[in-house]
Formats: sequence, C-alpha cells, structure tokens
Amino acid sequence: MIWEADSSEDLWADGNTAAGERTERLATASLTSDDLDVERSLRPQRLDEYCGQDHIKESLHILIEAASTRGESLDHVIFSGPPGLGKTTLATVVAHELGAQIKTTSGPAIERTGDLAAILTNLQPGDVLFIDEIHRLNRAVEEVLYPAMEDFALDIVIGKGPAARSIRLDIPRFTLVGATTRSGMLTGPLRDRFGISFRLDYYAVSDLAEIVMRSASILDVAIDTASAFEIASRSRGTPRLANRLLKRVRDYAQVRGEGHITVEVAREALSFFSIDELGLDWMDVRILTTLCRTFQGRAVGLTTLASAVGEDPATLEDVYEPYLLQQGLIVRTPQGRLATPVAFEHLGIEGASSR
Repeated sequence: MIWEADSSEDLWADGNTAAGERTERLATASLTSDDLDVERSLRPQRLDEYCGQDHIKESLHILIEAASTRGESLDHVIFSGPPGLGKTTLATVVAHELGAQIKTTSGPAIERTGDLAAILTNLQPGDVLFIDEIHRLNRAVEEVLYPAMEDFALDIVIGKGPAARSIRLDIPRFTLVGATTRSGMLTGPLRDRFGISFRLDYYAVSDLAEIVMRSASILDVAIDTASAFEIASRSRGTPRLANRLLKRVRDYAQVRGEGHITVEVAREALSFFSIDELGLDWMDVRILTTLCRTFQGRAVGLTTLASAVGEDPATLEDVYEPYLLQQGLIVRTPQGRLATPVAFEHLGIEGASSR
C-alpha cells in the first residue's frame, strides 16, 4: 500500500495541492510529448532485437522469409491491440526485414481521396505503407484503398456529369501495414483485404524487464536486473510505459541518488511519482478511494463517479476503467461501478460488508 486511505482523501480534497493540480498521467499507454524525444532511438530495428510477442515474431519471420525468397511483396498486414504495445515498432521492423522503405501516415491525416492517391503514386516497388489508426479512415478514402490493396491500381474519375469518365492507373506493388487500437471499428471490406492479422497482447513482466534492460543500455543508464523487474512490474504490461518509467527513475537516481538505479532507488522514485505496486497512479487511486470510502462500496453510476472524481465520463470509461477492470479492482454491474474486495484490501480500507 502506498497511500493511506485518509491521506488519499485529503490529498485531492484541496484543488490547490500539488496532487490536485496534476493534469498529466505518467501511467498512461498513450503517446505523450515526453516520449517523442527518445522513443525512436529505443525502438528495435530487427526481429531479433524485438522483445516479447514471440508467436508474432516467429510468424512474421516465416512470412517475410517466404515472400523474400519468392521475390514478392509481403501480403498486407494489420496489427491490433491496446496502445503502447509496439504496433508502430513492428511496422518499422517489417520494413527493415524486407529491406524496404517505409512511408508513415495515419487515418485522420488522410482527409481526401486525393491525399491517398498522392501517397500511393509516390510509392516505389516493394515499399511499406504504414497507416496508424487505420480505423479512422473516412469512407470515401477507404473505398479508394480497396483496388489499391487488391489490384495495385487506382480508379480515378475525370470530369463531372455526363462527360465524366473513369481511368485506372497502375501503382507499384507495395505492402500496407495497418495499426488499430479498435479493431471492432474496422469495416468488414477493409478487414477482409488484409491477408495477415495479428493482435498484440500485454507483455509478461520478464519481457518488460528485458525491454527495460535494453533501453537502459541505449540510454547509458546503470541498472541491475532486480531494478529492471521492479520497474517492469509496475508498467501495466506495456513497453511504452516501461520506457517512460525508466526515464523518470533515471532522473530521480541522477538527482537524489548516485546516478545508478538500485531496487531501493527504483522503489523510492516510483513512489515519489505516485506509481504503486500494481502500477496504479494518483488518478486510479482517487477513483478507487471514491468508490470505497465516499460511496462505501455501493454501486455508482458512471456519470456520478465521473463528477465525484472531476473527470469526463467518456475519459473515465475509455482511459481509466480498462486497467482497473483487468486487475479485478472494479466491476461493472447494471447498477453501476462497484469496488471489489481486492480494491478495499489494496487501499487498506475496511470493506463495506464488515462495517
């Protein structure tokens, strides 16, 4: 337990306190501006450098080697899964393994069909086109993509009205790699055009510890295996978060320690940055404390809970709840959100049933 129940309640009661003023989460898998400076340098470039997701790595190795042996482009690939698990990294690895150039864009960035046509016509034979958040492509753009994926051609309409005519332009054979955090939002026709589909799962602590050790080596940070496991165990199964926590622990060790990371320094740093043993941050604890203490374990509606913690209901449901549900700290019932006995035990609060 990191925070006592009474102190947690007082911690956020005053909006002028340091914790009350916090607006940015450290324990989020979403990409932040803080990640951009070093994330690219930490990304593996080849399959043998990539840690975790062993089945996907083995499958990709076979598929890439087979395509390269035949002298063909790799079939189109779709990676799905929660943010921060390495979908973009895998796209880059695929391109490097193929010995191809990679062109990167995202679904929201392609606003018009002409934007996509310009990208496709500038591809070279064998190139990899990576579209992040591909489920956010608008329908008109998506329909232009269909013949490009199947026939490597663009259907273009010239003119308007009765004089309009359609022409087909051939484009180089390429490999489309798509990434999505919401595979259920992909349309059926688009999903069916991907010959290879992989879903990334959360990482084991041992894999995350290996990632932390590799990143520490690149960042020239002195760390031992036990410390790497300490950081990995609080990283929510997410490499992006593991690397972010490593950087924060490095900063703490540089200022408050002797520059190298030990288990004691790692624990002190993570406690200082309000990351507890389960990887919960200050907002997670605030939600649990509200359910356990303020509402005394009773079921609470989403809107009521969001008002109580000062957060938007959609953000609460999409950003905070998934990990709390995964860890068995809360459950959803027809009556609302309910804290589990595990949450009471973790916070050190007496369960409502025993009061």
